[in-house]
Amino acid sequence: MTGCIDPTQEALAAFRDLPADQPIAMINLLRFRETATYPADHPDHAVALTGAEAYAAYGRAAAAPFARSGGSQIWLGRPELTLIGPADEIWHLAFIVRYETAQAFMTMIRDPEYQLAVVHRQAAVTDSRLIRCNPREPGSGFGEG
Repeated sequence: MTGCIDPTQEALAAFRDLPADQPIAMINLLRFRETATYPADHPDHAVALTGAEAYAAYGRAAAAPFARSGGSQIWLGRPELTLIGPADEIWHLAFIVRYETAQAFMTMIRDPEYQLAVVHRQAAVTDSRLIRCNPREPGSGFGEG
């Protein structure tokens, strides 16, 4: 099975069908390639970057469009062990990003500077998950909101 790297057209259409004017949180799970795989015509093709290094390049290249969108990273961690789920489903990085609106996220991914940055993400990642969430204020009990 091939990994999930980019959203499908169907997933983007479903995203656009949800409310665009409300805050969202995006859960990101990433598995990196051992060696980044850039297109043959990309300047980093001949550079032996790891997937993690290529993802760091993506972060640097996407920083300005991310800031313009008003996005903020609200949590980051390195997964250590899956207690519930497939034992072979290993993730190298997990983080949560918040956007003031879903439209702000869509504006970011349409930004030409962001679109140029995506090549680094595609070179870096062998599998990923990007899960849109409707953020809620937590209640006083476990799992309540």
